[in-house]
Amino acid sequence: MKFNVSMCKVMHYGRKSIGIEPSYYMYGKPIEVVCSEKDLGVVFSNKMKAALHCRDSYSKANRMLGMISRTITYRHPTVLLNLYKSLVRPHLDYCSSVWNRYYVKDIELLERVQQQFTRLFSELRSLRYDDRLRQLGLWSLQERRNRTDLKELFK
Repeated sequence: MKFNVSMCKVMHYGRKSIGIEPSYYMYGKPIEVVCSEKDLGVVFSNKMKAALHCRDSYSKANRMLGMISRTITYRHPTVLLNLYKSLVRPHLDYCSSVWNRYYVKDIELLERVQQQFTRLFSELRSLRYDDRLRQLGLWSLQERRNRTDLKELFK
């Protein structure tokens, strides 16, 4: 099997390999050494932390939410909820079993997107975030990830 050398990358995991950077070659060409790489939609870093993936997911979801808030003028709750569930939330939930259980700052970053979504409803803006979720029939993203983990464990 022939490999495309320009598509191959090397990532060193662990603290001991930081100072040691041997050169790897394939077909006489050097392979690029990287600190993070996206594979199947999940960003992996050499420190095995999910911060890069969370920032990437936040960015994608926030762009989709911005597009919804700019383009949709008919803001009926059913319409907005369906758009949120189909266009925004998949970015926040994707592969959560791989990167869940990390820092609170990452969890809060992703939760911020859902908080912004619940503020799109003018009649709910005065309520606390938990109350807005209850009114809309949504769970917090952390509760959704916990539920997904429990389902995987049960399987």
